[in-house]
Amino acid sequence: MVFVLFLSSVTNGLDAKGRISVPANFRAYCSESGFDGVVLWPSLDGAYLEGGDLSVLSHYQAMLDLMDLYDSGREALELVIFGESEKLGFDSTGRISLPARFREHAGLSEKVTFVGRGRKFEIWDEAAHEARRSELRDRALVNRHRMKPT
Repeated sequence: MVFVLFLSSVTNGLDAKGRISVPANFRAYCSESGFDGVVLWPSLDGAYLEGGDLSVLSHYQAMLDLMDLYDSGREALELVIFGESEKLGFDSTGRISLPARFREHAGLSEKVTFVGRGRKFEIWDEAAHEARRSELRDRALVNRHRMKPT
């Protein structure tokens, strides 16, 4: 698998059928993984979606493999991450069709923001993402000293 870094934030329109254009650089990274589409799942941390290429699921599986096989937390994480994930292929114009349950979970309507997070990306309602942007910048400023050189 190719290691990718999803970068930038891009806002695109969501049509009435739930179709949205995935940013070109995100599409390119995902296609390199051997699947011409994205993998998405409802976030455990809030009203947004998480996603990436197939390698992000391999990364999660490797972390889960470090947990005890019979750990109930492992079982819950496996069921939520893998059981709720969807592989969504790109159409000829680079769009995906978001299932209704994903749109409902994230409160997506007209404008949707893709946010790069390194190994993965997030999909937010534009207004919800804008509302949290300044809080995150303030938190990043306070915590920037915690980043250590490798």
